[in-house]
Amino acid sequence: MDAHRGEFRIGTMCEVLGVSRSGYYAWRGRPRSRRDETNAELTETIRRIHEESRRIYGSPRVYASLRRQGIVCGRHRVARLMRDEGIRSKTKRRFRYIATKREEMPAAPNRLDRYFHAPRPNRIWASDITIVKTAEGWLHLAIVLDLYSRKIVGWATSQTVTQTLALEALQRALASRRPKPGLVHHSDRGGQYLSASYQHLLDAHGALCSMSRPGNCLDNAVAESFFHTLKTELVYQQFYRTREEARRAIFEYVEGFYNRSRLHSTLDSRSPEEYERSVA
Repeated sequence: MDAHRGEFRIGTMCEVLGVSRSGYYAWRGRPRSRRDETNAELTETIRRIHEESRRIYGSPRVYASLRRQGIVCGRHRVARLMRDEGIRSKTKRRFRYIATKREEMPAAPNRLDRYFHAPRPNRIWASDITIVKTAEGWLHLAIVLDLYSRKIVGWATSQTVTQTLALEALQRALASRRPKPGLVHHSDRGGQYLSASYQHLLDAHGALCSMSRPGNCLDNAVAESFFHTLKTELVYQQFYRTREEARRAIFEYVEGFYNRSRLHSTLDSRSPEEYERSVA
């Protein structure tokens, strides 16, 4: 009634709802309970966390953020308050995993066998390529991901899919991380990864090559999972007029948000960079 008193007469609402006018005014004059006050304070904190996450976090990650700040509350209470206030994740749940069945080609064995865990940084990397739609045409994105922390350690973009695209992402990863010999590098059997130049670069750094089986996109599930996150949290939310506009958005997402502050469920609700610092 209080929310609609600017639209309808109090007397009319009391009559329709079967309550007395005196009862309504008595309720309105009472101070809020301590529970209502704490709910209001908690809701404001929830709203701030949600905005800081780019309105991406749902109740599980908002709850994790509250606990990290030392705020004691129940998981279901957070979900209820978010539901009551209409605070919800803006991600769009649409992403298709696509694998192209290729002819059998000479390739490295699958050394991971879908075991996507590394004992420490720079021991297992995963690489893959995806596309981002813009008004100018497709923008191709190549990434290199460290399985230890799920951090994107190298990435590059290009108008077309070339050997240079994958090479540039790998070169950036090698330059920033300087891995020791013995690194396992996993990818699919795309021509960019089978090329002599790519294989020579891996050999020069003492890296062992690992490749998915033909047509098995889940053999590289962690890289595919990152693309799902990128597209549902960023790409599907925006319209890119140019490839450069998309490239800048990806840069800001990867370097400014995903690596540094986005909470990752696999990392005990820590960001990739925080996980590397805390476990090192």
